Amino acid sequence: MTLLQEVIAAHGGSDRWAQLRHFTVYASVDGALLARKGKRGALKDVVISGDTRDQRVSIAGFTAPDKRGLYQPDRVAIQTMDGTMLESRDNPAASFDGHTDQTPWDDLHLAYFCGYAAWTSLTAPFLFARPGFQTEELEPWRQGNETWRRLKVVFPPDIVTHCREQVFYFSEDGLQRRADFQTIDTGKEQITYFSSAHQPFSGIVLATLRRALKLGSDGIAVARPAFVDIEIFDARFD
Repeated sequence: MTLLQEVIAAHGGSDRWAQLRHFTVYASVDGALLARKGKRGALKDVVISGDTRDQRVSIAGFTAPDKRGLYQPDRVAIQTMDGTMLESRDNPAASFDGHTDQTPWDDLHLAYFCGYAAWTSLTAPFLFARPGFQTEELEPWRQGNETWRRLKVVFPPDIVTHCREQVFYFSEDGLQRRADFQTIDTGKEQITYFSSAHQPFSGIVLATLRRALKLGSDGIAVARPAFVDIEIFDARFD
């Protein structure tokens, strides 16, 4: 059994995932990135729902209790909870051209970043078994008293993500504990993303605490402040 097969089994199994088409996650998202972009508190109490196959995400409670953010790779929008369109943007990726880590975001920038980040993190590791993905097991990593196995994943061009090549770490139980990547739309910062407090929801195992930390020039994670802090309160797959 390959490492990818083992971790898919640990997160609920490919047979169970094949039965599912939709996810709903109740969460809080905050951190230094949102503060720096002028969006502190914008995602403190949100309901993230989406398609398990296509990159489509809806974020209820987006910036305000009566608003919803909508994400697709080629279009983002913000509407009221009753469906009234407030604003939208086609080709949203282009709006990040020239951004640095200090460039402020408008709400549509936030919808794009959070939309694709939420979708990729909630569909991993099942996503990696899809056609077009390239995976390779790397040398293991020593984390304290534990040994974590590492999987390099190269994303295909049709999947929007932080960067094409990322490295995922899995503990002995097969659960994802860390991911390393470079952000493109926040100034090409090096980020390491830790996952913990895994729980089963509808037969799928999710990490309910997720913290992204900035990596220093020495490769060591900067513990404070957290780049992004995520807590998942509940989830449902159907």
